[in-house]
Amino acid sequence: MKHFVKGLLGSAAVVGILATVAYAEPVRGGTLVSVLGSNPRSLNGAVQSGIVTGYPAAQLFASPLRYDKDWTPQPYLAESWTVSDDGLSVTLNLAQDAVFHDGQPITSEDVAFSVDVIKANHPFKTMFAPVESVDTPDAHTAVLKLSKPHPALMLAMSGQLMSILPKHIYGDVPIDEVKAHPRNNENVVGSGPFKLVEFKSGEHVIMERFDDFFIDGRPYLDRVVLRIITDVSARTIAYENGELHMGAFESVPQMVNRLKGVAGITVTPEGYGAIGPLDWLAMNTGGDGPLSDKRVRQAIAYAVDKNFIQNALMQGTAADSRTGIHPDSPFYNADVPTYEVDLDKSMALLDEAGFPMNGDSRFSLTIDFGWPGVKPQVEYVKAALKKVGIDVEVRASADFPTWAKRMGEMDFDMSWDTVFNWGDPVIGVHRTYDSTNIGKGVWSNTQGYANARVDELMAMAAVETDPAKRTELYREFQAIIADELPVYHTNTLPYHTIYSDKVGNPPLGIWGTSTPIDMTYLKE
Repeated sequence: MKHFVKGLLGSAAVVGILATVAYAEPVRGGTLVSVLGSNPRSLNGAVQSGIVTGYPAAQLFASPLRYDKDWTPQPYLAESWTVSDDGLSVTLNLAQDAVFHDGQPITSEDVAFSVDVIKANHPFKTMFAPVESVDTPDAHTAVLKLSKPHPALMLAMSGQLMSILPKHIYGDVPIDEVKAHPRNNENVVGSGPFKLVEFKSGEHVIMERFDDFFIDGRPYLDRVVLRIITDVSARTIAYENGELHMGAFESVPQMVNRLKGVAGITVTPEGYGAIGPLDWLAMNTGGDGPLSDKRVRQAIAYAVDKNFIQNALMQGTAADSRTGIHPDSPFYNADVPTYEVDLDKSMALLDEAGFPMNGDSRFSLTIDFGWPGVKPQVEYVKAALKKVGIDVEVRASADFPTWAKRMGEMDFDMSWDTVFNWGDPVIGVHRTYDSTNIGKGVWSNTQGYANARVDELMAMAAVETDPAKRTELYREFQAIIADELPVYHTNTLPYHTIYSDKVGNPPLGIWGTSTPIDMTYLKE
């Protein structure tokens, strides 16, 4: 199967790319039974982030581009694309025969409308912030006009991040009210390979093949059933006894290691590079408390044993992480300051910072966590810091919203957190370190961190279209972050895809199941 792709990878010229993808005789038909580990709030990826939205959203709605395993953009709803010499416009040439699930044609007007919806409703404001307008010279040409070059736009136009919505359905309410549109979860009219049959909250999402999908012969599956199973033990048993063909974003070490020993099942961490999930110990650097001193933050890092977290608590399922950029990203820099456990050095730094031992303690801090699964990490941090004279009070929140409110209001000292890169650093990394984004809700710069050079490096990288130059900017950025430690990076969140031998071509690209599974099939 061959596609001739017109694209841009850091160049202003139109580049012809020949992409050849080989499949082992895919079989058409069958019902894939998969799983969601929590209940989706919305099936519309244009207005809602998150992996449980991403799975159904990427099937119900198409995006302009898709990415291969090598982080190379490939055609999807956009058959080809070009970027102007000045980087200020991106032209998408849409598939000529693409229609929505109600038979209405997908046009450039729908692309323009979708960009407006995303800008008004989606929490990731940086994705399309430089897009000032979308011109529609004809029904199959959409020209995105930018205020400045925006290399992150290419990844933002893939996966679940740019769902193309039907204007004739969602245009009946003001743009900023689409997030609450009733058609997000029922009677959905999408643009993707599958159409919605039923979403029963707490039970399942059922989708079936859209026969008029714009790629001939796809999807291969007749139907996809996403069972909603929130209990880890129940999901594990369902995998073991064959009730589930496939699942993704599984991270509980006990489940992962147990299923690795089950015949007929593959368990792999491959395919989450763009999601970029990271675990870290966040530290509130604001104010005049101990954590405002870099030496204290470094002392904490020297006292916390990452190897213990990765090997004992995560049971060998997690990989090392040293910076705010995920190790699978092409921008990752592993050559940064690291902190092997050294209690003597930790205590020396605390003394130097002006916090000597007073009896058996130097000072007290709190540590928060937002979900039960990370309580062992939090309890370990408490025990580790006690060894260097820091008393830690563990604060459990009543529920996730309570924890999120504390984080957003910066009402914490330390917190164990999980944060995603979401493809390009502009989308998911900058938000944590940008001094203009301090205290703007959960997963903003809740650490109160401000460094003028870091801001400058991020600003330059956000508009740099040369991949090599961008890489160098992010290398310096990561070196500074690893030295100043507004967060201490401990490990990747060990997401795994689990699939039976009956599944052909499971989604193991860079987006996990937040990408279309139109090429996935069930073997005969």
